[in-house]
Amino acid sequence: MRSLVLSAAVALAAFAATPAYAASTPTFAAELQDKAPAPKQDPGSLVPTQEWVRRDSDPDKVVTTVEIFLLFTVLALAPSILVLLTSFTRIVIVLSFVRRALGTQDLPPNQVIVGLSLVLTFLVMTPTISAIKRDAVDPYLSKDPRTHISQKDAFDRTVTHMRTFMHGQTRVEDITMFMEVTKQPKRAGGWTEADVPTEVLIPSFVIGELRRAFLMGFALFLPFMVIDMVVSAVLVSMGMIVLPPMLISLPFKILLFVLVDGWHLVVGSVVQSFV
Repeated sequence: MRSLVLSAAVALAAFAATPAYAASTPTFAAELQDKAPAPKQDPGSLVPTQEWVRRDSDPDKVVTTVEIFLLFTVLALAPSILVLLTSFTRIVIVLSFVRRALGTQDLPPNQVIVGLSLVLTFLVMTPTISAIKRDAVDPYLSKDPRTHISQKDAFDRTVTHMRTFMHGQTRVEDITMFMEVTKQPKRAGGWTEADVPTEVLIPSFVIGELRRAFLMGFALFLPFMVIDMVVSAVLVSMGMIVLPPMLISLPFKILLFVLVDGWHLVVGSVVQSFV
């Protein structure tokens, strides 16, 4: 029994010492490295190897790498683009004001408000999205050389349609302020849409959306504030000072909102404000 255990121990020790000796011997390690087959990259493989990553010798591959990097950057900034360049800002703020005016805490939930805002955003942006698909996406994907356009032309057409939408919803006062801040050259007859740079148009559009959203939120608060004041006055006259007025006024505010078909009025007003 002892001889078997001793033999096994010697065999394990010899097996463990073999890689260490090979690694410690430069000539042997170099021979193993030379004999090892180089990894081959399948052209259709999605998993890149080290040889595939080394693209500095081929300019076309370098350009492709940069395009992939820019694509991932745009995807990471997609939520910000959705918020800043579309009607999402005004819609989600107005719907949030409705919940705050009613005083229903977390009803409707954030997921419902954001989801409804996204649906209404796509509804409002449908003409712009259709124009972008017709003038930019379809020609870019076309196989016909007569109608095919380059990636740069498709991007420029997309930006043009987005600028048209934002310019139509932007106040002249906001554009003037940012044009003066950035020291843009003045025109005798005023600035046209083509004269306004995109980096000036975007902040002008955003603060205009915030202004309209807060104005609509103020109009939403007024009727519910009247109900709170009436309930508070009644409770004080009855000597119920300890009883919170919000606890009593909440059912009346919900009842009023349902009776006047509040969601229909609010959503309809927000959508029509973009027309």
